[in-house]
Amino acid sequence: MLAPVDVFVSTVDPMKEPPLVTANTILSILAMDYPIDKISCYLSDDGASMCTFEALSETAEFARKWVPFCKKFAIEPRAPEFYFSLKIDYLKDKVQPTFVKERRAMKREYEEFKVRVNALVAKATKMPPGGWIMQDGTPWPGNNTRDHPGMIQVFLGQSGGTDVDGHELPRLVYVSREKRPGFQHHKKAGAMNALVRVAGVLTNAPFMLNLDCDHYLNNSKAAREAMCFLMDPQMGKKVCFVQFPQRFDGIDKHDRYANRNTVFFDINMKGLDGIQGPVYVGTGCVFRRQALYGYNPPKRAKRPRMVSCDCCPCFGRKKKLDKYKSEVNGDAANAQGFDDDNELLMSQMNFEKKFGQSAIFVTSTLMIEGGVPPSSSPAALLKEAIHVISCGYEDKTEWGLELGWIYGSITEDILTGFKMHCRGWRSVYCMPKLAAFKGSAPINLSDRLNQVLRWALGSVEIFFSHHSPVWYGHKGGNLKWLERLSYINTTIYPFTSLPLLAYCTLPAVCLLTGKFIMPEVST
Repeated sequence: MLAPVDVFVSTVDPMKEPPLVTANTILSILAMDYPIDKISCYLSDDGASMCTFEALSETAEFARKWVPFCKKFAIEPRAPEFYFSLKIDYLKDKVQPTFVKERRAMKREYEEFKVRVNALVAKATKMPPGGWIMQDGTPWPGNNTRDHPGMIQVFLGQSGGTDVDGHELPRLVYVSREKRPGFQHHKKAGAMNALVRVAGVLTNAPFMLNLDCDHYLNNSKAAREAMCFLMDPQMGKKVCFVQFPQRFDGIDKHDRYANRNTVFFDINMKGLDGIQGPVYVGTGCVFRRQALYGYNPPKRAKRPRMVSCDCCPCFGRKKKLDKYKSEVNGDAANAQGFDDDNELLMSQMNFEKKFGQSAIFVTSTLMIEGGVPPSSSPAALLKEAIHVISCGYEDKTEWGLELGWIYGSITEDILTGFKMHCRGWRSVYCMPKLAAFKGSAPINLSDRLNQVLRWALGSVEIFFSHHSPVWYGHKGGNLKWLERLSYINTTIYPFTSLPLLAYCTLPAVCLLTGKFIMPEVST
């Protein structure tokens, strides 16, 4: 009964985001504790790197051995780099006599896999004069990273072979959207929207999990945890996303760079969960596809008004008379044939203006429970998937304005969640005992300062834009005032650096000059 889930992973530069780290994230996704036929993993390579493509091909081959090993022995975590580095008794609770032998063989396989991936990275440090050449002798289409066609490759899935035990594997898809000079590509937000459209054409799962390339599944049941909220029969229909806290590996004992963000993830987000829901923080989040399409949450059915007979005026008079019913029904029957054709034409034009000119994708947006049109062949779907990641597809549509990840800020995550809350959706904060996802934290001061500076600039951008929570979203009245206050706090916190700087500077000035900041009172 679990719903299908499309998992999105985004990467850009293999030199800054090592392919081995991305491979561990992909392997943990493919081995998650979820029905195989209901998982699809999409990797967005926004740098069109041949190194990333070849590393993903190696990852797909290694997954044929790694996934059945994890399922057979209930391995945790299911990212091999972090599993093999654990300093624990791996024989604990493992009663299978073949475990030691198979684990030793799998570790040897993984070491060989690392050597192959690292060799690809070493090779990619220097591009040949004529550009990269693929194994079939043709030039790599992404040799010019700023001018290349869209690329899609399905590695695993229904037609991608099986694992070593003969079982089917989750679908694994490589995506690199088209890039052309003169077009706005909107960085990560644009890449994520391209993934939404590709997945809508190929698999169209009703829920989507997005992860950064350095955030792996630390808890194989993370997707099941999210489904407990999203598929809840009472409150689930109004939940737009389930946000998990960010946890990191490699943090020193005293957390000198404050990577844990304890106040934000362990206090503030819990408080927001009691209002309208936590903010979206960019990774470790499971979305409802319909909410990303700009739809409003379902409204509760109103209770029918009590109608009495004319002799009892307690509850009012009857407002619907039989003769009016018959007249209305007759007029509706006469005009039905004419109106249906016009409404069909107008609705089709409106959908194309909103979602873009792709009949298959527009059809998929109307399928609330997910799934692809049954009459479409795999070749036709792949051709349509190439079309929806073209540069001009978003022109004169609502992508980035009302649909998908919202454009206009470095911190597109805050803006996207804010728009959903303004429509009346609510979100949920999920904190399982075993951390759902873990990532790589900045290990030096310069990286940490660059990260905080980017967040601060994004918050200031939102504050001075027309999406500022001070004045945006008042018309619908769907955003609770406490939620609005929390968003205002999120966008103005960079300005608190000014009084903090004064508080830190003034005492030192007083000590050096010997003068108190307040004037002395003369007697």
